[in-house]
Amino acid sequence: MPTKFVFVTGGVVSSLGKGIVASSLGSILEGRGLKVQNMKLDPYINVDPGTMSPFQHGEVFVTDDGAETDLDLGHYERFTQARLSRANNTTTGQVYSAVIAKERKGEYLGKTVQVVPHITNEIKDRIKALAKDKSLDVVIVEVGGTIGDIESLPFLEAIRQMRTDWGREHCAYVHLTLVPYMKSAGELKTKPTQHSVKELLGIGIQPDVIVCRTEHPFFPDTKSKIALFCNVDEKAVIENLDLDTIYEMPLWLRKEGLDDLLCKRLGLRTHVSNLHAWEKVVATVRRPSATVDIGVVGKYTEVRDAYKSISEALTHGGIANGVRTEMHWIEAADLEKGPVQAAKILKGMRGVLVPGGFGHRGIEGKIEAIRWARERKVPYFGVCLGMQTMAIEFARHVLKLKGANSTEFDAAGPYPIISMLEEQKNVKTLGGTMRLGAYPCRLAKGSRAAAAYSEKIIFERHRHRYEFNNEFREACAKAGVLFSGVSPDGSLVEIMELRDHPWMLGVQFHPEFKSKPTHAHPLFKAFIKAALTFKAR
Repeated sequence: MPTKFVFVTGGVVSSLGKGIVASSLGSILEGRGLKVQNMKLDPYINVDPGTMSPFQHGEVFVTDDGAETDLDLGHYERFTQARLSRANNTTTGQVYSAVIAKERKGEYLGKTVQVVPHITNEIKDRIKALAKDKSLDVVIVEVGGTIGDIESLPFLEAIRQMRTDWGREHCAYVHLTLVPYMKSAGELKTKPTQHSVKELLGIGIQPDVIVCRTEHPFFPDTKSKIALFCNVDEKAVIENLDLDTIYEMPLWLRKEGLDDLLCKRLGLRTHVSNLHAWEKVVATVRRPSATVDIGVVGKYTEVRDAYKSISEALTHGGIANGVRTEMHWIEAADLEKGPVQAAKILKGMRGVLVPGGFGHRGIEGKIEAIRWARERKVPYFGVCLGMQTMAIEFARHVLKLKGANSTEFDAAGPYPIISMLEEQKNVKTLGGTMRLGAYPCRLAKGSRAAAAYSEKIIFERHRHRYEFNNEFREACAKAGVLFSGVSPDGSLVEIMELRDHPWMLGVQFHPEFKSKPTHAHPLFKAFIKAALTFKAR
């Protein structure tokens, strides 16, 4: 049987949660025994989000093969068992670059290159490429943006054509809209949904299912009214009520019958979805045994999406320990006045995490946070830049190397304890000097890292330009640093931890990208466990 495609579009306003709906649908279908993958079509002209500001775009999610992708791919991987790649994220920039390259090579045989059919064919080819994996039952394709956006039109035209190319019985369309509640009138307004569907119909796409985001429960006639004016069955109008936790979404959508509708529409014969793991997650989130306060000292705390995977992984670590992780978002620059100010801001934290980032801003504040955690024996977890700043803090305040810094932050610094990636040996890179994607790491027996993973060799995803300078390894080791994770040939430091600290560990990679609510990443699980046992001194 050919692979089935489900296309998810959005209307009325942005940020309705298409990614969560698409991810949740994937988890429900997996629960029915189907093999699923998700794909994101992004209308922006950037080739990928790798060079975009976190303030503009939020987090850049990295796949095993080193692709810098949209953060929705993080949702897809957290909600399903699929391991995604660069093939699962396509942008306008990629599409036009490919078409122009083909035109320059003469592949179009002198024809005038146009949006239809050349751009739309390129989009369709990328969608269909996923179906080459014959074991895949369903591919869920999310189209970024909102109906009515100019930049989305080629993608919408492409998915419209897919029904003709692939067969009507193999394609389904889900449209996500907003049904606002007018408090003053005590009414739910369906007109925005009607207009959104009308716009979609004008493009040539009749939705099979309409998912309606709402903050107020539907009235008895709400579904029938939408069904009547939008030309769908009443059962195909799905109420998408605001929930306490996004992890309840698979359970809610199953209750609303979304999976039954789509399986019937696509001719998929499966058993009833088994969502026991999600039920357990939601139960823990609703009834945690305790709360643990974690200070996240970052550079982009104004935009929480910049640390989306970090936030989710900390939540997963709490779920794995049966507790609620209370995250306190602390702007790194606020700690730069010195130890007294840092102590005042960090007081009450049972754990400190410093995430990744680029550039000089906020570095001194992160170093103060790390110093506070080290001196007070507070559990500390450094991710990527968090490991690099952990190394700088140790060099300054334990090794007493005056002026210890990084070539990234002070090229003239006399003690570059973190050095440029291109200066290191045996490092393969993607995208210039960036180390991207999954790399192997050998764990030291008896280390906290090895205890957390219970494995000898692990594979974790990277996104950084700088490495630990090996000239300082011996001095750091003598002063109490255990390099508990290194590359298989021993040339690169992947994990460092302090021997005389209850739990202080920094990693060069991004473990948050592999954490799931149903299976927390081992290091986040261990970090939250350490924070739970911490007693202020």
